[in-house]
Amino acid sequence: MNESQIIDNATEEFENTTRRRALLPWWIKVFCWFFMLIGLMAFVCFFLGFTTIKPALAFYGFESYEPFSINGLIVITVGVFKGITAFLLWFEKDYAITFGKIDALIGIVICGISMLILPFVNDGINIQIRLELALLIPYLWKLNKIAPEWKNRTNFKISKVKGII
Repeated sequence: MNESQIIDNATEEFENTTRRRALLPWWIKVFCWFFMLIGLMAFVCFFLGFTTIKPALAFYGFESYEPFSINGLIVITVGVFKGITAFLLWFEKDYAITFGKIDALIGIVICGISMLILPFVNDGINIQIRLELALLIPYLWKLNKIAPEWKNRTNFKISKVKGII
């Protein structure tokens, strides 16, 4: 086997590899960046709770001005988890789809709670339909659709082949 055949065989893996990120539609890519920023801001809001600064927190119908209240902790936890999920999807980690599915299911459950339970717990009946569901359901559907292909593709890494380079 000559040197050119060795190089061809060694680089064939990288030529046939496309990024997992290419499986994501444009709107999930946009939301990845958005939620990485939201996750960072949620993390900062948690630490602002130790100061006199009280940020306004709201997500999926849960609202609070106190980061250490039940609603505040729910909002911060969801924001940080969404940020982690977005990071995993953007950087094509093996378990990103699993985190994404969990993220979508948690979002759907929390939206359901805020639509069906919170109106009866809070003062007065103020039933709302959460529009987040219009994005969470297609998000979950798309993740289920691309999951097999995501598992089949390897994470895009360029490594040196011993003895050639």
